[in-house]
Amino acid sequence: MPQAYPSSRVTSIDILRGLVMVIMALDHTRDFVHIDAMRQDPLDLQTTTGVLFFTRWITHFCAPIFLLLSGISAGISGQRHSLSEKSTMLIKRGLWLLLIEVVVMALGLSFDLSYGTIFFQVIWAIGGSMIFLGLILRLSTKLVLPMALILILGHDLLTYLPPIKDPLGNGIIQLLFLARFYIIPLAPGHVIAAFYPVLPWAGIMLLGYAISAWFRPEFDVAKRRSLLLRSGTVAIALFIILRLVNHYGDPRPWSVQDSPFKTFLSFINVSKYPPSLLYTCITVGTGLLFLAATEKVNNWWSRILTVYGKVPFFYYIPHFYLIHAVGVIIFFAQGYTLAQAADPNLPFMFRRVDMGLSLGYTYLIWIAVVAALYLPCKWYASYKQTHRDQWWTRYI
Repeated sequence: MPQAYPSSRVTSIDILRGLVMVIMALDHTRDFVHIDAMRQDPLDLQTTTGVLFFTRWITHFCAPIFLLLSGISAGISGQRHSLSEKSTMLIKRGLWLLLIEVVVMALGLSFDLSYGTIFFQVIWAIGGSMIFLGLILRLSTKLVLPMALILILGHDLLTYLPPIKDPLGNGIIQLLFLARFYIIPLAPGHVIAAFYPVLPWAGIMLLGYAISAWFRPEFDVAKRRSLLLRSGTVAIALFIILRLVNHYGDPRPWSVQDSPFKTFLSFINVSKYPPSLLYTCITVGTGLLFLAATEKVNNWWSRILTVYGKVPFFYYIPHFYLIHAVGVIIFFAQGYTLAQAADPNLPFMFRRVDMGLSLGYTYLIWIAVVAALYLPCKWYASYKQTHRDQWWTRYI
């Protein structure tokens, strides 16, 4: 008979993680379903609409908050282990995620059995960040917070440096710090497409690890809430101040547009690739405030989100395959043939530049995908809770 283990989980973490997992699926659904996803930048103020802009912009919160929560979870789960054991666990987990990114996620994104394109995206960033955190812990835990602040606050200084002409040196800098759709040729017809440079994202995970002590069971709840409120407020204030100065913190300065609404959009339109200081401030700051606000929340919507938040990895991979499968159905339903499965302008099979549905249908499909994964996630959350003695559940 499986044993049910007592849990000391902080519910607000699961609520926030579940929320970002649900929102994340919206952006991925848009990629594979929305008719304009492959031919229009939703953040381009000259061509976008308010609804389309925020459909994309709101998903900017997902990756940094997930990295932050991963760091917090790493600190909480490792408190019963020695520093050496925590380091080894993080490095092994990181290597596992890198393998998943290359083998499983590349196929889910492209449906290309030849693996013509291997994507270095958020799983790559999380895995690399875990390895980096594990290596830092081997040196000293006192380095975690200073290193986090250096990476977050100082990352944008690199934009002022001249380009590196040496291909190898440039490739290393791109993968570690600056990658924005950076292409690495492997062989004819095979490339790596790097979207997430490791170290700026690692800074966010290290920050999460540095504040993980606030979420331990013995930590005073009122004090935790106060620290979260103050930290989140400082981050948002720093975003506003630096954005108004408009000289440092983001490579994309804001500008006055032809309407107050578009000017506001320009002001909040900060850079994710790579994550700028201002991008990190507004997303992580909001996440900290959310954690403070949901400290004692317990209602129907929080319980639904918690289901997804408890098993993010189990949710993440199937949701990509399910969304892409829906895209395949749309592909054939709109009259395309198997001979047209590969669009020369895209790395995705069964995704043409000119195919897709309206934004309204995109939202409906997003809701359906999230709903379809609810019961499987609920089952696995229960299974994981009662089978903690099975080592493989720590990796899924």
